[in-house]
Amino acid sequence: MMERGRTGAVLLVLFLGHLTNALEVPLDLPQPPTITQQSPKDYIIDPRESILIHCEAKGKPHPSFSWTRNGTHFDIDQEPKVTMRHHSGTLVVDISGEKAEHYEGVYQCTARNEHGTAVSNNIVIRQSRSPLWSKERNEPIIVQEGVAMVLQCRPPAGLPPPIIFWMDNNFQKLPQSSRVSQALNGDLYFSNVLKEDSRNDYICYARFPHTQTIQQKQPITVRVLNLDAINETMAAFYNDTDLYSEALADERKPSFLIPSSGHSSSKMVLKGQVLDMECIAEGLPTPEVSWAKVSGDLPTRRTSYLHYQKTLRIVNVSASDAGDYRCTARNRLGVVHHTIRVTVKAAPYWLSGPPRNLVLAPRETGVLTCRASGSPKPTVTWAMNGVPIENSPVDLSRKVEDDTIIYTDVQTGSSAVYQCNVSNEYGYLLANAFVNVLSEAPRVLTHANKVYQVIRNHRALLDCSSFGSPIPKITWFKDSRSSTLDGDAYILHDNGTLEIHVAQAHNSGKYTCVASNSLGIYENHVSLEVKEPTRILKQPEYKLVQRGRSVVFECKVKHDPSLIPTVTWLKDNGELPDDERFIVDSDSLTITDVIENDEGVYTCIMNTTLDHDSASAELTVVEATPTPATVYERPDPPTDLELTDQKERSVQLTWTPGDEHNSPIQKFLIQYEDSLHHRGHWHNLTEVPGTKTTARLRLSPYVHYTFRVVALNAVGLSLPSFPSKTYKTKPAAPDENPTGVQGYGTEHDNLVISWKPLSGLQANGPGLQYKVMWRQKEVDKEWTSVPVANVSKFVVSGTPTFVPYELKVQALNEYGAAPEPAVVHGYSGEDLPVAVPDNVRVSALNSTLAEVQWNPVPPKTVRGHLKGYKIYYWRERGLHKHNPHHAEKQILTFSGNHSHGVLPGLHPASLYSLNIRVYNSKGEGPPSASQRFETAEGVPSTPSSLRITDPNLDSLTLEWGPPHDHNGRLTGYTLRYQTVYNSNELGPVEELALPANETSFTLRNLKYSTRYKFYLNANTVKGAGPAVSQEAVTIMDEGNTQPSHPIARSPPHHPHHKVPPATPAFGNVSSSVGEDGALISWEYWGPEKKVYVEYTVENSEGEEEWQREYVNGSQNYVLKGLKEGLSYRVRLVAQGPSDPVLHHSEELLVTVPAMASRQVDIATQGWFIGLMCAIALLILILLIICFIQRNKGGKYPVKEKEDAHTDPEFQPMKDEDCTFGEYSDNEDHKPLKGSSTPSNGTVKRDDSDDSLVDYGEGGDGQFNEDGSFIGQYSGKSAGGDTAEGHESSGGPSPITLINSLNSFV
Repeated sequence: MMERGRTGAVLLVLFLGHLTNALEVPLDLPQPPTITQQSPKDYIIDPRESILIHCEAKGKPHPSFSWTRNGTHFDIDQEPKVTMRHHSGTLVVDISGEKAEHYEGVYQCTARNEHGTAVSNNIVIRQSRSPLWSKERNEPIIVQEGVAMVLQCRPPAGLPPPIIFWMDNNFQKLPQSSRVSQALNGDLYFSNVLKEDSRNDYICYARFPHTQTIQQKQPITVRVLNLDAINETMAAFYNDTDLYSEALADERKPSFLIPSSGHSSSKMVLKGQVLDMECIAEGLPTPEVSWAKVSGDLPTRRTSYLHYQKTLRIVNVSASDAGDYRCTARNRLGVVHHTIRVTVKAAPYWLSGPPRNLVLAPRETGVLTCRASGSPKPTVTWAMNGVPIENSPVDLSRKVEDDTIIYTDVQTGSSAVYQCNVSNEYGYLLANAFVNVLSEAPRVLTHANKVYQVIRNHRALLDCSSFGSPIPKITWFKDSRSSTLDGDAYILHDNGTLEIHVAQAHNSGKYTCVASNSLGIYENHVSLEVKEPTRILKQPEYKLVQRGRSVVFECKVKHDPSLIPTVTWLKDNGELPDDERFIVDSDSLTITDVIENDEGVYTCIMNTTLDHDSASAELTVVEATPTPATVYERPDPPTDLELTDQKERSVQLTWTPGDEHNSPIQKFLIQYEDSLHHRGHWHNLTEVPGTKTTARLRLSPYVHYTFRVVALNAVGLSLPSFPSKTYKTKPAAPDENPTGVQGYGTEHDNLVISWKPLSGLQANGPGLQYKVMWRQKEVDKEWTSVPVANVSKFVVSGTPTFVPYELKVQALNEYGAAPEPAVVHGYSGEDLPVAVPDNVRVSALNSTLAEVQWNPVPPKTVRGHLKGYKIYYWRERGLHKHNPHHAEKQILTFSGNHSHGVLPGLHPASLYSLNIRVYNSKGEGPPSASQRFETAEGVPSTPSSLRITDPNLDSLTLEWGPPHDHNGRLTGYTLRYQTVYNSNELGPVEELALPANETSFTLRNLKYSTRYKFYLNANTVKGAGPAVSQEAVTIMDEGNTQPSHPIARSPPHHPHHKVPPATPAFGNVSSSVGEDGALISWEYWGPEKKVYVEYTVENSEGEEEWQREYVNGSQNYVLKGLKEGLSYRVRLVAQGPSDPVLHHSEELLVTVPAMASRQVDIATQGWFIGLMCAIALLILILLIICFIQRNKGGKYPVKEKEDAHTDPEFQPMKDEDCTFGEYSDNEDHKPLKGSSTPSNGTVKRDDSDDSLVDYGEGGDGQFNEDGSFIGQYSGKSAGGDTAEGHESSGGPSPITLINSLNSFV
């Protein structure tokens, strides 16, 4: 109670807040003021009546009242027309002879006594206004039939706003429909007008609800004419009429009159208010309007449609109503949509109600909370006794935290009234809550000796409203007060109310409520009477009666003798007709002289002061006696249930079958209710054939049985029979033990024994308990046992770690124990293993796989269930310093009792370390001693990069990066390459061996303008790794040189990081054969010596001498002059100046293949190029001859041609595309076959070719009827430049024709 933390305070407020919800301080005790009544915040007054501004409050002593007006003190004594009611703060303003405007303003009431001050809301007083309509003259409106029309109302602004409606001269509402409807602003909208809309009394009325006055607009005359009638009357009405439409009103698709803002609009609404969205469309035929929410479903229960679906209304708006709403207007000609985006804001609102009064005893702790929300989020301010809390006297026991005031160790004299103000831009909330510090002995406020009545099987609530400070504790007793009332049958609420969930007859009696605190005890007595329910035993049945006959509906009821029932009959859920033919008795309804209108459903209702019951039946009236047809119906419920031959575990049930209704009963279903354990739930017990009316029922002990029977025929099930009398079986010892018994540990020194508890039906009697038994297997002989109740597990502490136990759980109650239970085995809790796997052995299977072996640990050292072994392994470093250093650990788990395992995915040529740990359910044991092992070399990874640089006519330079993972010592690189032809076919593969210490290589003597594909891979002693590929093209040779195939190497790069060995050594000797010879490559780590390459023909007759070539300090050499088709033995020899011994490398076999004849590219041969040029020249000469033949017609002087061009619409030839003005077509843009044009498809003016415009007159080129060109090929160019040789007026020269033709092409 004295906890001072913020968390404790928040928890405390939930407790105290619930209690104080019903806490009412008696008025005879000291208390601060509480305002009980005040006028609304927005108070609109009637200027014809006196003004009442309410302000009522209570307190001890009774508070005094004062008022402010517009923020300043309102001196009532200075206002002769204003009086304050006696013993109240309510103001009465007599406005007779005064203007109500004088008293408009913002008022606030203050109620104070010696314990605090409470204030009211700000009450804004405004007088209602109903101004007159401004005088206006409404001119007649002539409108064409079928068009849309709007009649504007425009009422005067009133307070509050008026209610608008349209009527005629006879005060009859104008008919409205989906075609004609009133908008929210009061205007009358016509989607399309008809002839019958013509009238002279469209009148808009405005009703001002506060003053109950109605204002009328001048009538509006509307004349609907067709187009011919409008034309005939236009002259007569033009000067003093409004012509509404001029166009012929055809059928048209919809368009929106409201909203008028395009396809979308927006709307803001406050939470809790009414959202009205409106869509009015015009069109012909009349559009139909529908609504949908784009982002979800409409709230069905809060949604309604007004004005013929044109207005969508959502009441009590919540945040979930925000989103997009779409209205759709459609007719047979089209559809139109409009989307309204709704935003929901919120004025402040309470989350759990306003702050509640707080009553505290001295030195107690309490909390005031002011929890509210809004959109935007509101601000919370506190005041004490009407003064901002920051300006109020300091109270050391008080702490303000946002929306909470915390009192800790409160002292006498801290009583006050606190005002919480929550506000945002849309409104505010103001609440008063007092803190009253007093000491008071408990008292019960509920009337003494009050009698409560309740129907059996219903809920009973016994009140015990109390007060005291500190808050009293409530305790309930029944009759003898031997024990408090608690448990499943009773619920004690925080406000002291005792609830009996299902009242039974034995719950009747006298109850005592005791309220106690540290200052005293108070008792109050009440009584509870449990009554029998009202039930209709004989229900009315369906009746078929002839007209003119009489009919009787029976309704016999059983009820509690102390309750007097009243019977009510209804016809079709309404009152009976006021007709003397209907005779109502205590248990029947008689209808005499039946007529057709008497058909319907008749309902009998039996009411008492506590409950009621009802039943219905239908009456059908027929003319003549019908020929009865066979009617098959469900059987009537069985009756007269009786229990006989009652024994402890069985009883005999008999019953009388109901009417079969022409369908034999197939079987009876017997059901039971256990009112002791599952009241209100019916369970199937057994079935018997339809020919039997008795059944022997097997029962369980300690059950309060009630039986009922349901009959089944071919039509269906009957209604259940009335329940039998309750048969209570005697308690007995349990018949069975709990199932699901388990034993396990949650800590290293405990044993948890769990089981599935028995149900109430399995308990067989009261006082159900469980006898939990255990002993350590093979250690303890005696069982240890503990009885427990209302639990499903038991924890044994102080056990050894992970030892086996034998377990038993036996059920027992007040009447004995169940049979001996079966033994179940379990283990106590586990702990971390202590053993370390030993004799750990590792062997590398290959470069990426290693096998690990170890000796399993002894089972006792596992100290739990063995789950398996975990191998922790990590790479320490590579065996060669090229490789990076890694230290990250990896874990491989082997489940079960394993003694070996395989580690996959290792890095080749690496040094690894590992250790092994055993683990159980609790965790891992300590690691074994670390073991080291090495993996063998593997193939390297792909070279990190491959670039082609310095492309030349016959050479390319390759640059590459070493592989990221060497996986051993690199022995060299293999370069393969082949030609890529235009058909994407690949040529033969050439292969070169490159030393490991080089990262670049130049290929020479390649073909020019040829694409090559290269493949490069690195090698170790284990073989070649994956290759990286790249493509490149040699540049074009304008001189058409023929390439050859010899290979030239770039100068070798000698590695500087190698340490030469003490003796000569050759390594990585390799060869590759090209057209220029055989390239021999090697590595040499010897001292300064002369190095030679020696070679001889393999398998030569006789012993031929070795041919020797001196290579100086190089590490590669090309052997030239080798014969094709022969194989040679090649070796390297080193000899020092003073060393007579020759040091040989291993011999290498080099085969020189027989070379096939070279293929010649015909496109690069000179004779072929010359032939093609001759053919092109012949074709050009033929074209020139044809062109001259077409233009032999005539010649026109240049001057005459210039004078003839007077057409202002003349269009010159376009320079950009060489087309003939408007006579050009798409074909003019296409080059002739065989011609050469720039890549952009245009012919520039400064090129060597001249355009046809240069030879014409201003570019006005035309053709004769036979297609020949008309014009003189002479004169000035269009640009004004004079081309040399163009002045001649004679026939065109061949050069001019060629240039012109090229330009045309």
